[in-house]
Amino acid sequence: MVIFEVPTGVVADTAGRRISFMIGTLTLAASTLFYLWAWQVQAGFWAWALSSILIGLGFTFFSGATEAWLVDALHDTGYKGTLEPVFAKGQIISGIAMLTGSVMGGIIAQASNLGVPYVVRAVLLVLTFVIALVYMRDLGFKAMRGRRVTAQVRQLLRDSVKHGLSNPAVRWMMLSGIFGGGVGIFVFYAVQPYLLELYGTQGAYGIAGLGAAIVAGSQIVGGLVVPHLARWFRLRTTILIAGIAGSAGALALAGIVGNFWVVIMLLVIWGLVFAATTPVRQAYLNGLIPSQQRATVLSFNSLLSSAGGVGIQPALGKAADVWGYGASLVVSSAVSVLAVPFLVLARRTKPDSDPTNS
Repeated sequence: MVIFEVPTGVVADTAGRRISFMIGTLTLAASTLFYLWAWQVQAGFWAWALSSILIGLGFTFFSGATEAWLVDALHDTGYKGTLEPVFAKGQIISGIAMLTGSVMGGIIAQASNLGVPYVVRAVLLVLTFVIALVYMRDLGFKAMRGRRVTAQVRQLLRDSVKHGLSNPAVRWMMLSGIFGGGVGIFVFYAVQPYLLELYGTQGAYGIAGLGAAIVAGSQIVGGLVVPHLARWFRLRTTILIAGIAGSAGALALAGIVGNFWVVIMLLVIWGLVFAATTPVRQAYLNGLIPSQQRATVLSFNSLLSSAGGVGIQPALGKAADVWGYGASLVVSSAVSVLAVPFLVLARRTKPDSDPTNS
């Protein structure tokens, strides 16, 4: 994902967000079928690695393009409100989809075999492609025309650097995402064996599934909380700093306490805070990025988050191997706090998108 983020963002900002979205759906469908084939023939490690690389490529076609498409369409249709409620509704739907998909995938696999959910996933992705082909339009965005592709790409990359890393308000916010990206995915996967360990029965797979259920449920409830944050906080950076403090505290306690039910409660708090602050961060960044470079800059933001995962997750995994899952959550808490200085620097630039009413 680190390798593919910016090139796929360039595709979205040159050929169009709709084109990028459709390529992403077909890439994910193909990679899903590749997984199915590897399972059927009991392929070696290389096949699973290649399948995972293709899945990473598929998601990068979505990462900047979908958000850019949404924001441009809102502006084009005359939307006057703040972006948080819109992102929050999308997050609620994603949470419902994750919860439904996780449960249904397990039921389908149990009633048939492990391969059938992959077939269903591939079919749904192809259906998504058809829906995008028929109904999706690039509202508020015009693809670059009349210039050579190489010249377009060079100009786009120059402009993206200008509005991305060269803009202090955007730069500090994007750099803060390195730590969140590294910690978030690790915690999602680490809590499943940790809960099994605390529960005391390694075969209780329903308990392991609580990790995914907590994240999905948190997305739903966190999305409902988002519209109220503007009443309690004047600045978006304050919300993000408070969110890191809350989530880091919950993670640290979850790693120290060691009681199954208390840990579940703390993980719910962590998930809620993480879910509630994500739309705030999206609104902050989108308020500072011009339409023509939006997908590329947002893709670079995703690149930094993915880079955090590449660098931080192996270290956290090693901490879990050496000291245990509980200790790795405490270390994760400490790592997430490292984002705070970057958010303070972002606030000091006094960007137009920081006030919650903007």
